[in-house]
Amino acid sequence: MTPTRTHFSPLARLLHWLMAPLIIAMLFIGVGMVATVSRAHGTLIAIHKPLGIALLLLVVLRAGVRVMRGSPPLPDDMAASQRFAAKASHLVLYALMAAMPLIGWAMLSAAGYPLPLHLPPIAPHNVALFALLRALHTWLAFALFATVLLHLAAALLHGLIRRDGVFSSMARSGR
Repeated sequence: MTPTRTHFSPLARLLHWLMAPLIIAMLFIGVGMVATVSRAHGTLIAIHKPLGIALLLLVVLRAGVRVMRGSPPLPDDMAASQRFAAKASHLVLYALMAAMPLIGWAMLSAAGYPLPLHLPPIAPHNVALFALLRALHTWLAFALFATVLLHLAAALLHGLIRRDGVFSSMARSGR
């Protein structure tokens, strides 16, 4: 009988803990970008664009690792509704982590703005499309922020209250 894995792979944990602060930083940088017209605006944009592309590459790698390596099983005593919520929330997180940089890239393309790292445009130059994508980028950023907060709340529930190994499966190795 094969022993059940109780922890995510080292690469999955590395990607998780690398991406977590970068995503939170991106959310706050994004808020700062739209909230200021100071000289900081240009600096924030100069950070936001390439960091978005880096996060897109990281989420593709992370999704590949998740598909290839899987995840440890959830505790046996978790209710079916909680299992569903855990799986659904992870799907939403991955979808939003991929969608945000792709929509940002398409938004810049539609606006005709210079793209970071000399990337090709992925949407036609179109002002109406730019407006739609900008609104979508904003609303999905709110959704990502809310989903990250729910993810954090669930992690704290598992780590501090349930103490069922779910938090430690991502927090430290199984050795």
